[in-house]
Amino acid sequence: MFRRLRWFIGMNHRAVASQKRLPNAKPKPPPAMLETVQEIAIYIHRFHNLDLFQQGWYQIKISMRWEDEEFELPGTPARVVQYEAAAPDLGPEDVYGVWKIDDTDNSFSTQPFRIRYARQDVLLSLMISFNISLGKYEGPSSSAVILKFELMYAPMLENGFELQASLDACPASVHEFRIPPKALLGLHSYCPVHFDSFHSVLVDVTIHITLLRAHIHAPSSKVPSNFHAVEDVAGENLDRSIQVFKALFGARDKLLEELQKLSKAINQTIDLTDFISKLSDTKLFSTSLQADGVTTNAQASGQVSGGPQSGLEKVNGIVDSRSDGPLNSLSKDDLLSSFHLVGQQILYLWNTFLNFHRANKKKILEFLIDTWANDRRAEWSIWMVYSKVEMPHNYLNNVVDGSSCLAGRGKVPSLKKLTDDPAHAAAMRAELHRRSIAQMKINNQSIQDMHIFGDPSRIPIIIVERVVNSPRRTSSGNSYFSQLDQQDTPNLLTLPLFKAANKSSVASPQQNGRVLKIVIFVHGFQGHHLDLRLVRNQWLLMDPKAEFLMSEANEDKTSGDLREMGLRLAQEVVSFVKRKMDKASRHGTLRNIKLSFVGHSIGNVIIRTALAESSMEPYLRYLHTYVSISGPHLGYLFSSNSLFNSGLWILKKFKGTQCIHQLTLTDDPDLQNTFFYKLCKQKTLDNFRNIILLSSPQDGYVPYHSARIEMCQAASWDYSKRGKVFLEMLNECLDQIRVPSEGRVFMRCDVNFDTSNQGRNLNTIIGRAAHIEFLETDIFARFIMWSFPELFR
Repeated sequence: MFRRLRWFIGMNHRAVASQKRLPNAKPKPPPAMLETVQEIAIYIHRFHNLDLFQQGWYQIKISMRWEDEEFELPGTPARVVQYEAAAPDLGPEDVYGVWKIDDTDNSFSTQPFRIRYARQDVLLSLMISFNISLGKYEGPSSSAVILKFELMYAPMLENGFELQASLDACPASVHEFRIPPKALLGLHSYCPVHFDSFHSVLVDVTIHITLLRAHIHAPSSKVPSNFHAVEDVAGENLDRSIQVFKALFGARDKLLEELQKLSKAINQTIDLTDFISKLSDTKLFSTSLQADGVTTNAQASGQVSGGPQSGLEKVNGIVDSRSDGPLNSLSKDDLLSSFHLVGQQILYLWNTFLNFHRANKKKILEFLIDTWANDRRAEWSIWMVYSKVEMPHNYLNNVVDGSSCLAGRGKVPSLKKLTDDPAHAAAMRAELHRRSIAQMKINNQSIQDMHIFGDPSRIPIIIVERVVNSPRRTSSGNSYFSQLDQQDTPNLLTLPLFKAANKSSVASPQQNGRVLKIVIFVHGFQGHHLDLRLVRNQWLLMDPKAEFLMSEANEDKTSGDLREMGLRLAQEVVSFVKRKMDKASRHGTLRNIKLSFVGHSIGNVIIRTALAESSMEPYLRYLHTYVSISGPHLGYLFSSNSLFNSGLWILKKFKGTQCIHQLTLTDDPDLQNTFFYKLCKQKTLDNFRNIILLSSPQDGYVPYHSARIEMCQAASWDYSKRGKVFLEMLNECLDQIRVPSEGRVFMRCDVNFDTSNQGRNLNTIIGRAAHIEFLETDIFARFIMWSFPELFR
């Protein structure tokens, strides 16, 4: 009981097992003269249930270890501070017991709590601090620290001892993070914990790290004042001791800088005037500096005038810890004394931070979340390649029987033939980038999510093409494919197009009321309404206040007429939007509506068909963002997957699947009277503010060109009526996207998945693996959404 009390009040206790010494055993060397310990404080704010499959009891377990197995000592819980009552919104029947520390594996576990429904919040509001030491290894750490979060689960019916035994049995999911060595000198960062796609939650966590002085091994005798040449004193590596001392200096300066930064960011004052005024590092070295004939007259303000002295740069009385000059001149006693003083300073700053955090936890959390979100673009740019292509004002042209298929629209240039397969070129480009990542050494000081950084070469590669309207050209042979002029750009968000979009989304001060944001998700052929739940969960993280509809109108009804599917979806959407509008109006003024759509596979065709329905017309002006995931917007004309085409032929021949006839433009002998040709004539895309087309060259279920709404190699050489109809459909779609709209964003995103673990099987051969991978992973959606957040809010 008393030991538990020591954990709670913050005393650092490390049990040292007593061992019997063998008769001939050599005595242990004395401990390091200068010892430090990493303190890693983890603030757990809340547990948010995004999409857990099961109700029941949940608990979060935390532990940490060195990444390098040579460092044997694990992180041990040092202190726990419960800021507020845990789970105040839950009744006594929905919480059990208290938090606990397990000495067997040096882990910390939160209080068990019961989850009953989706989007449920559980406020935890506690800070747990771990101490982790290098043990027998001296000097600053060269190893990273692995931070492990485990989600423990027990069924709803269990309670008491059975509940705790079930929770302790095995974790339902694990999420690990890597804290690189550079971050161990000081870090304050947001660290969202999501676990996995089957246990989709959000645990709001912030990590705070510093380096503290452990204890001092007193010297047994006086050593020469200049001991740098001495290789070993009392078993001590002196060069390494100097590095430890410098690391502690750096940690102190880092902590002071971060404290001032946090104070300014949240507009809350920390009074460090007295501390800074006394922070004259020249006092630490007064003895040795004066012995060298150097004057150390510090002003009352702590500022020291003049240039470098004895190899030590002093600014405002603070030592440049990168310099070894004065440190090499210190006696061992002076070094110990200075080390002790710096240790006291950093401990004072650390305790000041902990008190400041407790008083301003929510503001600090919000600031760190914003910082984390802003850093995503740079952090994940490793897997994203940016480029820019132009979409011309001129129409694409082909020749049929010597006449223009676009007669009456003026003279236009003929189409330049495609000699390379765009899908193959895209796949090769992504593969080359993946190989470069495999040889890349990722060395930063940010916390690394091991779901992503654990094996970087297996993460999807995303090639982002921003499509812009090209300037008008003469008829001198320029066309869409004559000069693609791809230009790599460092960050698309710096371009004027995104600035315009961002400015136009800001309401004027006179406008008040709520903006109702609704997102509709539509599954594909023989799909389920929850197929796109991973994308929905990512969107929910981007915008927690958005309303989501997982369309069920066409579940088990995707083999019939696409017109009927579109009608059913339109009716479902109109009903949902009206219901949400009425609810929003009852709670205040409704200023605007942003209606977005996400479709997978033929779900995109159903969306466009629904938008052509008359019942949707009043809502077209509210259309915001459209995300098409592998959608056959141009049907299956010029599909190059012979195996998949054979499957389509069987479905048409023996199953009589009507939508397959429509997708392949065989529902009418006259191509210009087919469903798809008429759909492309409908203005279904021109009202969206943002259009994002996701495709994959590995996806054999949907033609690459059809998912991207672009020309394909086979069509560029086809002079028949089939080629003419394809070009007309393509032109109609591009015309809708090209409609002038302030701040419109049009992007094509190629997603290249790592399928090396799947081997060569039927799914990979026919291209099904990549088509389904869009539904089974959310990393691609996470990268795109957090890189372009303006499009999803």
